[in-house]
Amino acid sequence: MTNPERQRVGRSFQRGADAYDQHTPVQQRVVQQLLSVLEQQSPVQPRQLLDIGCGTGCLLAQLAERYPQTALTGLDLAPNMLRQAGLRLAGKADLVQGDAEQLPFQDSCFELVVSSSTFQWLEQCGPCFGEVHRVLRDGGLFCFALFGAGTLHELQTSWREALVKAGKPAVAGRDGTHNFHTQDEIRNALMLQGFSQVEVSTQQEVVWYSDLPQLLQAIKRIGAGTARPPVGGGLGWRRVLHEMAAIYTEHFGTEQGVPASYQVIYGSGRR
Repeated sequence: MTNPERQRVGRSFQRGADAYDQHTPVQQRVVQQLLSVLEQQSPVQPRQLLDIGCGTGCLLAQLAERYPQTALTGLDLAPNMLRQAGLRLAGKADLVQGDAEQLPFQDSCFELVVSSSTFQWLEQCGPCFGEVHRVLRDGGLFCFALFGAGTLHELQTSWREALVKAGKPAVAGRDGTHNFHTQDEIRNALMLQGFSQVEVSTQQEVVWYSDLPQLLQAIKRIGAGTARPPVGGGLGWRRVLHEMAAIYTEHFGTEQGVPASYQVIYGSGRR
């Protein structure tokens, strides 16, 4: 059964599905870079391909053009995301609702498994990577991208400083901020699950917004909020949010606006 945190993430992306593509400039760039990585790793057309966390089908649509003879499958936790993907793909892929940590597929049924901007929402990547290893055929390739440690560091730093000023606890993992995985954690998880030819690298992306409300609205609209009042926080959180906005603008604002940084981890391995 999907854990409560995964259910919360699923509900967030369910609500944000209709407007998702309008607010994801980084995710769109990550897809293009992942396609470049895939071109280097897998020049041969696979027979069966799985996209985990396929979202609105952006990656799958481009893979359909690259691999016209491949049977494509997309999996996502949010039904509304799958609905958007269905409209985009027009029958070019089999779309399945399911959890990345409990893949609803038989052993050894895909030559290629991909994923873009999904695994950062997993508390631990090991169980999912083990599932990917299970559904890959011998020699099959796993190629993915996720947001890693350092992502949205401006927002997390400002939020924690605002909590301290308000006399509230600012302990990582308990302060409402998201815990992004490190490059070493991803590499170790791949190796522990039995992958070979493991390659992991990072690349930084920055998006600029006119002001903090625009940045926060964009994050909210894609269902990916990373700073929220801890459970049982009580009164006063609106003041903390206003304080966070002031800190963010003071520390990171420029004439260009305010930045949001993303540390993208690209990984691959073979079964």
